[in-house]
Amino acid sequence: MTIQILGGGCPNCHALEQNALDAARRLGIEVEIQKVTDTDEIIEMGVLRTPGYAIDGVVQKFGKVFPVEVIEESIKTFVEA
Repeated sequence: MTIQILGGGCPNCHALEQNALDAARRLGIEVEIQKVTDTDEIIEMGVLRTPGYAIDGVVQKFGKVFPVEVIEESIKTFVEA
């Protein structure tokens, strides 16, 4: 599973990345983290405000730093689909 962190590399982006890693660890899922910093690519994905995150290329949420529990739920839902 790949989790993409969508944003320019600001402190909020780093915090979201850490929360994503923590969520994956808590669920016992191995993930690869990719950072998407290109503004055009982020906009093409439909993200209007950063930071955001996608799982395997599918945007999950954007606009703030989401807590570990929210990211866990996204991962669980994505795995079950």
